Amino acid sequence: MSRKRQAKEKAEEEKHAEESPIEKVETLEDKQLRHIAVSFLSMRWLKVELENDDLLSVKSIKISGRKVDEQVVGVLQKTLPLFRQLQRLQFWQAGLTDGMVISLTNTMSLSSSLRVVILEGNPLPQQSFHCLLSEGSTLTHLSLRNNRIGDDCARLIGSALSTTRSSNKNLMSLCLAFNRIGDAGAAHIAQGLRFNHTLLFLSLANNWIEESGAANLAKILGNFALKHEEVVERRKLLLERIESGSLSSLGTDSALPNADELLKTPSSTSLNASKGEKKSSKKRASRKEEKSANKEKLRSSRKASGVKALQSKSRKTGDKEKLQSEVQSCASLTEVDSVESGNPLLDPALQHRCGQLFLPGNKTLVSLNLAGNRITEKALPLFKTALEMQKEGGLLRLCLQRNCFSENCEAHVKIQNLLAKRLERRKHAFKTQTEGGVAN
Repeated sequence: MSRKRQAKEKAEEEKHAEESPIEKVETLEDKQLRHIAVSFLSMRWLKVELENDDLLSVKSIKISGRKVDEQVVGVLQKTLPLFRQLQRLQFWQAGLTDGMVISLTNTMSLSSSLRVVILEGNPLPQQSFHCLLSEGSTLTHLSLRNNRIGDDCARLIGSALSTTRSSNKNLMSLCLAFNRIGDAGAAHIAQGLRFNHTLLFLSLANNWIEESGAANLAKILGNFALKHEEVVERRKLLLERIESGSLSSLGTDSALPNADELLKTPSSTSLNASKGEKKSSKKRASRKEEKSANKEKLRSSRKASGVKALQSKSRKTGDKEKLQSEVQSCASLTEVDSVESGNPLLDPALQHRCGQLFLPGNKTLVSLNLAGNRITEKALPLFKTALEMQKEGGLLRLCLQRNCFSENCEAHVKIQNLLAKRLERRKHAFKTQTEGGVAN
């Protein structure tokens, strides 16, 4: 027994001897990084807020009025991942370049707790600010004030907020005040807000926005019509759902609508174009009506056969819940996997009106600041109409001060009264809900 014990102890010692050099190297590396971090935090031009006495418990870092060079950026790249409690990073007139911003963006992704980035007074030649709004970004607040952001950069920022295929799902507050965004830039931002259901606060104060830009922003608050390319993208998404999810879940082709019918669904552009064309003859029109009637009969028969097949299948299994869910999936083409898809283009609330497809407006945004622009009184009725379409949801604050109209004009007063009543109702509902939760 003693020999076995000795052999076992010897093997453990050898194993420990093999592992110890690696441990010493790692410990030395950690000490070096800690020394770099401590030296960096001791800089006079650096303002740091700590969570506790530990120098690595950094909550906030502010670099103000000092030109940041490549060496400082290199130190930040090494030290930021060490600050596991870092929540806020601010640069004010730090002379950052496009390359530095891109490098810091890649490093920020390694800091799991970082949520607020303030980059102000730092104009970039190539205006790479949109990198901070990438789809995988975990930032919840981003301020890009006073960076000479123009319409081209606003286009990139709008695309980063959302497209028909992707959207930023974490950013809740975006400040673009004191820049050079005009009507074209405001239209790009509005485009980005069409399918973004995360952003709550947006400031475009003190820019160059006029009536046209304000009109585009007002349109996305109320119900808006899909563009031709969006209708085409919606068709593609529906086909993908049919070919993948629906086929695998339903397990029968008879329960699905015909893909040819989906492709023949007219877009808003094609419908508008066809209005201007003259009809060649009454016979051709009657033939079209007959074809559409036949298609409708074919579609209804397919749906009915699909439901019957599911009913007979469910009777054998006795699964009522499965029957109900599968029958609902056969009920209409627009509801195929739309609820769980997360893509606004497949929103079941989509409406068909006047040959166009309409989606509900953006009701996520609660605060829009357009103060200090060049908006005239002509744009105010558009905002009023959009707010009335939102009913109970949507905006609670719309700042329009210091524009090209009197704040006491009738349209502006009506907008503010409407918002005040809405806010009061929202507060009352929240109070009632809170009191009910406490009572339970």
